[in-house]
This record gives sequence, structure tokens and C-alpha cells, in this order.
Amino acid sequence: MTRTLLAALVAATFAGCAVVQPVPPKLDLPPGSSTAAQNELLEHWWTAFEDPVLTALIDEAFANNLDLRAALARIEAARSQVLLAQSYLIPSVDLAGNGGRSRISAKTSPPLPPGVGQTSNDFKVAIEMSYELDVWGKYRSGLLASTNDLTAARYYREAVRITVAGDVAAAYFRLRSADAELAILEDTLKLRTDLVQLLRDRFEGGLIGEYDLRTAEADRSAVVADIARARQAIGLLESAVATLTGRSPRAVFTPEVARGASIDDATSVPELPAGLPSGLIERRPDIRRSEALMAAADLRIQQARADYFPSLTLTGAYGFESAALSSLFSGPAAIWNIGLGLVQPLFALKAIESQVELATARRDQTLVEYQQTVQIAFREVHDALVSNRAAREVLAAETDRRDQIAKAYEVALLRYDAGRTSYLEVIDAQRTLLAAQTLRIDAARDARLSIVDFAKSLGGGWSPEQFAAAR
Repeated sequence: MTRTLLAALVAATFAGCAVVQPVPPKLDLPPGSSTAAQNELLEHWWTAFEDPVLTALIDEAFANNLDLRAALARIEAARSQVLLAQSYLIPSVDLAGNGGRSRISAKTSPPLPPGVGQTSNDFKVAIEMSYELDVWGKYRSGLLASTNDLTAARYYREAVRITVAGDVAAAYFRLRSADAELAILEDTLKLRTDLVQLLRDRFEGGLIGEYDLRTAEADRSAVVADIARARQAIGLLESAVATLTGRSPRAVFTPEVARGASIDDATSVPELPAGLPSGLIERRPDIRRSEALMAAADLRIQQARADYFPSLTLTGAYGFESAALSSLFSGPAAIWNIGLGLVQPLFALKAIESQVELATARRDQTLVEYQQTVQIAFREVHDALVSNRAAREVLAAETDRRDQIAKAYEVALLRYDAGRTSYLEVIDAQRTLLAAQTLRIDAARDARLSIVDFAKSLGGGWSPEQFAAAR
């Protein structure tokens, strides 16, 4: 009879409410067209710049960045929650033992029978088991929900990884741009200083008026101010790179950031495959994270609903009990018990209903957040494509403009050497050339930053295959 009862209970447990992984809703998505080569390039998009220093900085950030380390701690916390959820599906088995000596009163009514002593011993050792049968899928839903939370935490780390790589590259490119501008400004300062000295000599000789001298001195002061701004930008960007790469507070306070490409190479812009990749949802870890959170929220609705139904608890124990310690483990001292308990909520239904409504509201919230995440992802891809196209056109135009102004500057020098114009024309041409060179550097920086945004929008910087293989 007991075996039949146990078999029926086990069968009821496995035949209870089925728990399945929720499926994300279908959305109206644009068609994609990408190749395996594009997806492979996206995994390490920063190598397209062919700058070993940039690659080394990103590798350093992957190893030491504090945001990534915090994301790893979140994964471990989620993994602990999975282990806790698994424990509810396993019987609780404990080893219990106790021993005691007691004395009863001799003045009892009725009095103690002859030969019965007032003191007695009791020793007991038993293995006790308790197990709540998961007939309604409450604990299985909780386990699957926790597993989805763990998956979401792992996707969150990959999303942080993408952000860290992009932030390091962006800070590095801004730093190289500031380096290039500083080099131009320092060369310009030398020319302006020589010009001021020349004009001062001519002013003292009575060849020019004070206006020309003061204008040249003001132009030199403007360059000095621009140099101070450029050095400020370099200092701030160096500390930003040091922070992103996870260096110590001492290293952040006195940052030393290596430079890779030369000033000329710093303005070059590589080509990345354009177009919308097929399976962008699979490539974006933030979308995959949102899917997992939505699935976990859906499963917790099932978990909350299971409280409407009765809970069935199977208990049992087997051990030994004896008045004498010497005979505790003898055959006659064996004891056992088995029982089944049932608890049906009666007056807590309103509280259960509130928990179900709360879980449903949270699921609805994650659904909206999922839709927003997908919407933002495709907007970022669109904007990155537009920005990348425009940045390349601006760079081409600014490069051509710089080249034309450089030729005009050479012509101004020739005209001045031939005595056909004043040196003010040379100054104006030089000032225009400085502005054109600066604008070209800015355009090259913006073009590089547009590639960073493009790669990030496509989910570049991680490998879905390696993620699936690492559990």
C-alpha cells in the first residue's frame, strides 16, 4: 500500500503543470543582409584600425575594467540563486540525534507501579526527510526563472564588454586627435613667435605701424590659449583611458597612456562593411538580456499562481531509539515513520492574488522594455549608418579644403617673397590653413568615432559562439 501511494505521488509530480520556456513576441523587423566575414570582423572590430596600442588598451580594459568585474559578480550572484532554486526540488535530508536523562515525581497519582524508577534515559538517532512535491510546477517555474536571470546577467556582462571597448576606442581616438591638434598648434606658435619678432623689428625701424604688431601679438596669444586647451583635453582623456582600463588610483592620478599610430596615421579611417546584419537580435546582447528577463518574469507568474493550489509534503524518518546507549543500534531499537501533509490556503487567497497581479505587472513592464530595447537597437544602427556616411563625406571635403588652402598659403608666401603683397596676407593664409588642418583632424576623429558607434550598434565586440560554449 505504501509503495503504491509513493508511486502515485511521484507520477502526480511529473504529470503536474508543464513548465516551458516562454517565447519572445514577434516584432516587425527590417530585413538584414550580412555575411559571415562581417560577423567575424565585428567580434574584434578595433583591429580594423591596425593600431597595436589600441588593441592592447582594449585587452587591458577587458582584463581589469571595474564595470566588467562588477558584472562578473552579478553573474556569480545569479548562479547562486539558481543553486538555491534547485535545492527546492531536492528532498531535505537531515541527521538528528539527541540524548537525555529525566526524573519524574514520586508523588504522582496514581502512584508509580512497583519497580518503576523515577529516572530514565532516552537516546535517539534518526535520518529525517522532508520533501514538498512540486505537483503544480511552482519550484520548477522558479528554477527556470532563475536560470533566465543567470542568462540575463551573462548577457549584461557582454553588453558592458561592448560598451567598454567602444569607450576605450572613443577616448583613444579623441586623445590622438588632441595630440595632432597640439602638434599643429605648437608648430603654429613657433611661426607666430617668429612673425612677432619680425614685425617688432620692422615696427622699431619705422617700417610698419603699431596696429600690425599688436594684431600679430594677439594672434600669437590666441594660439597659446588653444595650446592650453589642447593640453587640458589630453590630460583629461589620459585619465579617462586609465580609468577605463581599470588601473590603480595612483595610475589614474598620474596617467601614462601609450600612443600607437603616427599623427598622419591617426587621421586615416578604415572601411567597415555597411548594411544591416541578418539576425541583429542575436548579435545584440542587450536584446538577448531583455528577452531573458521577460521570460523570467513570465515564469514567475506561473510560480505565483501555484500558491492557489494545495501543497503536498512527504515526510519520513528512520533511526534508532533506546533507553540504554549500549543497545541504541540494535534491531529492536529501530524506529521509522512516513507521512503525507496537505495544506490548502483558505484565507490567504487575496494575498496570493496580489502576488499574481504583481508578477503580471512586472512581466508587462519587461515586455515594454523589450520592445523599447529592440526599437532603440535599430534606431542606433540607422543613426550610425547615417553618421558614418556623413562623416566620410565631411572628411573627404575637409581634406580637399585643407589641400587647396595649403596651396593658397604657398602662393601667398611666393607673392610676399616677390614683394607683391604684405605679410598680412601670409598671416591670413596661415590662419586659414590652421583652421582647415584643425577641421580635418576633427573630421577624421568624427569619422573614426562613427565607426565605433556603428560597430557598437551592430553588437560588435563579443562572440555569440563563445558565449554559447561558456556556461
